[in-house]
Amino acid sequence: MTALITHRRLWLLIAGASAALALASILLTEWLALQPCHLCIFQRLLYMLIAPLALAVALTTGLARRIGGALTALAAAAGAATAGYQTWLQRQPEGSVSCIGPDMGPIERFVEWLGMQQPTLFMATGFCEDEALIILGLSLAEWALFCFVVICILALWLLRPHARGAERG
Repeated sequence: MTALITHRRLWLLIAGASAALALASILLTEWLALQPCHLCIFQRLLYMLIAPLALAVALTTGLARRIGGALTALAAAAGAATAGYQTWLQRQPEGSVSCIGPDMGPIERFVEWLGMQQPTLFMATGFCEDEALIILGLSLAEWALFCFVVICILALWLLRPHARGAERG
């Protein structure tokens, strides 16, 4: 029973942290007049997806928990890949690369559509290669990469067979 409570608390921690990171993204954008790019907005959206997924995992058991946990880990991995790509873009010499090309990719098209539906949350106005804000020596993309990796590792750790066995006992 104790392991089940611990697992639930960790899933709730993932949910709460993801919701807090999404909210921080929105508030920092407004307060500091930041210009988020398509990749920033997509990462915000992934935090917004991870939060309810992890909450659902905390409130379920069995197969539903495993599926929700796998989806949580997958969303975190997608966030890590996105933040990793943005970090790479930011590390290139100025003017040598850009995330804006002649044709928009699926992420950019999706974010553009979301921006038309809800501009306050999803309007992309910046460039992915710009480091708009540095906190303790890391860009927001680097912080996002760190957070997504931690969430993914924790979700995968909670899904391991030994952890699932402990949930039942």
